[in-house]
Amino acid sequence: MTRSLAKNSLEQKRAAFECRKLSDTGQFEGYASLFGAEDLGRDVVRKGAFSKSLSQRGAGGVKLLFQHDPAEPIGVWDRIQEDQNGLYVQGRLLMEVARAREVHALMKAGALDGLSIGFHTKRAQTDRKTGQRHLLEVDLWEISIVTFPMHPDARIRSVKRMGGEARMPTPREIEHSLRRDAGLSRNQARALIAGGYKTLRPLRDAGPEGWTSVLGTLEAARERIALT
Repeated sequence: MTRSLAKNSLEQKRAAFECRKLSDTGQFEGYASLFGAEDLGRDVVRKGAFSKSLSQRGAGGVKLLFQHDPAEPIGVWDRIQEDQNGLYVQGRLLMEVARAREVHALMKAGALDGLSIGFHTKRAQTDRKTGQRHLLEVDLWEISIVTFPMHPDARIRSVKRMGGEARMPTPREIEHSLRRDAGLSRNQARALIAGGYKTLRPLRDAGPEGWTSVLGTLEAARERIALT
């Protein structure tokens, strides 16, 4: 990460991803930032930090670059949104662009393994005891595919596959997603797979936060199925 002390300076924050499959479409999804987790620069991004910027700019107003170089646009972001985990993104390399084809080959070989956001800090608080800087509001300008990661826990979840039928996830994969993303127990995840929404009535009755989390996870799972 690079950080300048100048007000409104453009900062960069990187997150590793794992490229498992890559086809000629160049489509992929994952997380460009994770909420609540300290990165190597001692920064913690808080939920809601991107919301104002995204409402004003939208995914189409955020550039997809290579190595933060404004002269190297290599694709477009089709979807950028905050969820319970962090900044979820769906991107698409433009294979008509020579650099995008090079990036495609490097991603396929595992030579590129990072996503990085370029942003202006609008509001932040520093914890004097821990030294952590909590980012409360940022103005997101671009997200780049880069070489070196800043946050090792963020991962690209899938890359779109072409040339065949879309692969449905196995029950074990769906169970893992529900337990990881929504915090369901093994029994709850298996009950949901077997019996549908009605089996989660206890979570719904417990309050809106738990139910919203589950619904968000199901939507994310649906998107992952579509991209697999």
